[in-house]
Amino acid sequence: MKFSSARQYFYQEIHQLDEHIDLAKAALYIAQEEYPYLEPEEYLNAFDTMAGEVQERLPSSRYPLRLIQSLNQYFYDDLGFAGNKTDYYDPRNSFLNDVIDRRLGIPITLALVYLEVAHRIDFPMVGIGMPGHFLIRPDIPDVEIFVDAYNHGEVMFAQDCQERLAQMFQQPVSLQPEYLAPVSKRQFLARMLTNLKFIYLKQQDLEKTLAAVERILLLFPGVSLEVRDRGLLYYQLGHYPQAVEDLQTYLAKVPDAEDAMVIRRLLADLGK
Repeated sequence: MKFSSARQYFYQEIHQLDEHIDLAKAALYIAQEEYPYLEPEEYLNAFDTMAGEVQERLPSSRYPLRLIQSLNQYFYDDLGFAGNKTDYYDPRNSFLNDVIDRRLGIPITLALVYLEVAHRIDFPMVGIGMPGHFLIRPDIPDVEIFVDAYNHGEVMFAQDCQERLAQMFQQPVSLQPEYLAPVSKRQFLARMLTNLKFIYLKQQDLEKTLAAVERILLLFPGVSLEVRDRGLLYYQLGHYPQAVEDLQTYLAKVPDAEDAMVIRRLLADLGK
């Protein structure tokens, strides 16, 4: 399969140990498929500039809450970053270059901006893949505070997270340890791409939906549901040999899947 240059750069970036992946670069390579003339270095330099400006206003006492306060003032009060609450499903909210240019994003992309600048001032943070809402927290032992980059850098504790989940799901939620566990860099990128996948599917842009699925499978090869979805997209786009291969692979992996009968009928229609 011949990849675009952006896809090749993405593949090269993720094809190494997780801790060596540069999240910002990988996210910019995702955006580069949408914007072929995007210059990643321009946005990486923007992070360096932001970090330099934050560094000048940091308090002498580098306690986590004081650092978060300084970052919040810089991002939200000085630069005007905000969660896009009027058009949450605008695909531009998922492209890092657009988030930096427009100062608008969704939880995970605003979290990425926050993480990148925090990293550059030696305040490492990690992504927290809470169901339905992405958070970040300082990567410091025994510091159990969370930052909601989508909501003006609100500082939260575990109890706040539980209440937020209950609000989102409109029912009491038992806070499981995995809800507040750090995500790997590959998981971070897969979540970004999953957002794009569903945005484009809702827009019925099947080519771009397929591109998102393909990159998820570069991150996590062989994930059964993504192989199935790629096969279904191939089918809808008229790429029947590829569709057959993926759908047969899916059934071989999950022969008792709930949708196995539907997939078998589809393969029968394709003469397989």
